[in-house]
Amino acid sequence: MRRLRFLPDPTSSDGTFVSDILRKETVGGAIALLAAAVAVVWANTFDHSYETLRHFDIGPLNVEQWAADGALTLFFFVAGLELKREFVIGSLSRVADAIVPVVAAACGVAVPALIYLAINLAHPEGHPVGWAIPSATDIAFALAVLAVVGSALPPQLRAFLLTLAVVDDLIVIVIIAAFYSGTLSFAPLGFAVLCLIAWTLLQRFRINLWWLAVPIAIAAWWFTHESGIHATIAGVALGLLTRVRRDEGEDASPAESLEHRLVPLSSGVAVPFFALMSAGVVITGGTDLLRDPVVIGVLLGLVIGKPLGVFGGSWLLCRLTRAEIDDDVLWRDVLGVAILAGVGFTVSLLVSDLSFAGAERDAAKAAVLVASVIAAVVAAVVLRRRNQIRRAAVV
Repeated sequence: MRRLRFLPDPTSSDGTFVSDILRKETVGGAIALLAAAVAVVWANTFDHSYETLRHFDIGPLNVEQWAADGALTLFFFVAGLELKREFVIGSLSRVADAIVPVVAAACGVAVPALIYLAINLAHPEGHPVGWAIPSATDIAFALAVLAVVGSALPPQLRAFLLTLAVVDDLIVIVIIAAFYSGTLSFAPLGFAVLCLIAWTLLQRFRINLWWLAVPIAIAAWWFTHESGIHATIAGVALGLLTRVRRDEGEDASPAESLEHRLVPLSSGVAVPFFALMSAGVVITGGTDLLRDPVVIGVLLGLVIGKPLGVFGGSWLLCRLTRAEIDDDVLWRDVLGVAILAGVGFTVSLLVSDLSFAGAERDAAKAAVLVASVIAAVVAAVVLRRRNQIRRAAVV
C-alpha cells in the first residue's frame, strides 16, 4: 500500500504558482500592516475623525461596510479561485498529499475555538459568541513572514502553509455563512442563486465577455448582501464556480487569468483598505484588558491554540496512520509554520466585527492585533534559526 506523504515536493507548476503568490502577497501584507498601524494611530490621536469617516455613507453603505462587505468580497473571490484550483489541479486534488494539511487546518480551527469557549464559558462575564475569532489564519501575512525569514527552508513548507491557509479559509467561510449571517430573506437569495447559475453557464459555454460577467458578479454580491448572508460568501461562491482547467490551445484558464489580474488588487488595495477601516481600535481600559475573557480567549487561541492544533493534528496523524513526513523536513520546521498559523488579522478582524459591537469589539480586535504580532515574531525567531542552519549546511 502506498504510504501517505506529508509535505511532498510540489510539482514544478505548483512551485511556480506558490512563488507567484509569495511575491505578490508579501508586498500586500506589508501594505496592509502599514494600513493597520495608520488606523490604530489615527483612531487614538485625531479626535473622532476616524469614526466619522467609517460611518460616512456612500450610496447604500457606509465606508466601513464598503470595506467589510465590498472590498473583502474581492479578497474572498481570490480565495475561492485558489480553493478551486487546489481542489481540481493542485495539492488538494491528491488525497495522499492533502490529508495532513487538511487535518492540520481542521485542528487549527477547532483547538483555538475550544480554548476561547472554555475561557469564556467559565467566566461570569464571558462572551462565547466570539468563539470563531481566533480560528482564522491570515494567508497574506503568514506567507509574507515565511518569505522574509525562510528563504532557505524546504519549498514543501511553503506549499504546506499555502494549503493549510486555503483549507483554513474554507472552514472559516463555512462558519461565517452558518453562524454569522442574519435572518434570511428568500427573494434576494433566490436572485443571488440565479446570478450564480448565470455565472456557471458563462463558464460552461466558454463565454468570455467582461461586460456580461461583471454585472452578474456585482448582482450576485448585492443580492447575497440583501439576503442576510454575509456578502463575502458571494465572492467565494463565484470563485468556486470559475473554470480552472485549460481547454486545448488555451494559454490560461479563466481562473488563472482572473487570479493574475486580481491578486495585486486584492492584496494591494482591498485588504489594506479593510485593514485601515477595521483595525482602528481605541485603546482604553489599560490593564483591565488583560482580565477581559474575550481578550484572553483570543490571545491564547491564536498564540497557543493555533500551533497546538496545527502541529498536534499533523503529528498525531503521522503517528496513528501511514502518513509520513518528508525526509527533507524536520518537525521543528513544522512547529515554526504551526506558530506562524497564529497570525489571524484579516478574517479574525472580520469575525470580530460580526461578533461584537462597541468596546468589546475594540477589545477583540486589539487582542487579534497583539496576538498576530506575537505569533509572527515567535515564528520568525524559530524559522530564522532553522533557515540559518540550512543555509550554513548548503554552503
